[in-house]
Amino acid sequence: MRRRPAPRSTGAVAVSALLLLATGCSGPLTLDAPTLTGADAAACRALVEALPDKVDGVARVEADTGGGYGAAWGDPAIELRCGVPVPKGFDAVSGCQTANGVDWYVPESQQTGRPEDIVMTSVGRTVNVEVRVPATYWPPVNTMVDLGAAVRKTLRSVQPCV
Repeated sequence: MRRRPAPRSTGAVAVSALLLLATGCSGPLTLDAPTLTGADAAACRALVEALPDKVDGVARVEADTGGGYGAAWGDPAIELRCGVPVPKGFDAVSGCQTANGVDWYVPESQQTGRPEDIVMTSVGRTVNVEVRVPATYWPPVNTMVDLGAAVRKTLRSVQPCV
């Protein structure tokens, strides 16, 4: 008895199902956000609640912050962590970029004038906020502007950058 070949669409359905399984199992983005207590935790909780739904035109995505305070947008993700320490290399004479009323420190080594991944940190506020911006979202000023209102609203300025 002769077997009838399987329709071509069966293979396509199987491949599609495998792709859905592979992408559906990835889960939320994992952020290594600091665990905080007291006033810092309250400030970061308020910041996360005030963050916009979109940053640089991309939507917020689900993120596992491990009990800390953070958020992410897009793929590759713009990642925000609240309550980080003062960034390495930052001191009283470090230059800052000010956008939408918030001072941001970007290490000099990352200020190349060309698209690349950067890490910028808000400084001079009650709590520091670190934002990792992939080169896809160059220039980072759009991210700075979009996050500025939430940072200004929730984290009091204590010492503006010089």
